[in-house]
Amino acid sequence: MSELDLKLLYSQEEIARQVQRLGDEISNDYPDSEILLVGVLKGSFLFVADLARAIHSPLIVDFVRIASYGSETQSSGIVEIRKDLELPIKNRDVIIVEDIVDSGHTLESLYNLLLRREPRSLKICTLIDKTGRREVSIHSDYVGFSLPDGFIVGYGLDYAERYRNLPDIHLVQGR
Repeated sequence: MSELDLKLLYSQEEIARQVQRLGDEISNDYPDSEILLVGVLKGSFLFVADLARAIHSPLIVDFVRIASYGSETQSSGIVEIRKDLELPIKNRDVIIVEDIVDSGHTLESLYNLLLRREPRSLKICTLIDKTGRREVSIHSDYVGFSLPDGFIVGYGLDYAERYRNLPDIHLVQGR
């Protein structure tokens, strides 16, 4: 695989500031109740770890892994649970933690699935809200960065499972 042409979009320091801001917002919204952070694998794992450390409210963490079918660049909206939650969410305050929201199909399916499990509250936190490609009416309650469009890698975001380990987020040029 050839190397990608990358342009720095968000530095490690900018990401850390946004994660801290999100942690503070969530802590303020849930000062006394325990939060269940639901990380969406694989892309959110770094974000979940940093966000959990930035939240001062009591919390627990679980993960879900979902697959959406479609082309390499476009989701069909058909979602399959590959790894379900291990913890019950009924009557809990739940926050879905996503690395990026693109078309919104996958997140909308996951949101509706979790809503049927009767959480006390269900919110969405995303590091990157890619607004230009939204195809469904799903909105994040907590947003790190808004990006109109572009293919990005780093800080958990990948291209063919590579580049997740980059500490910054980069825009892929020429795609």
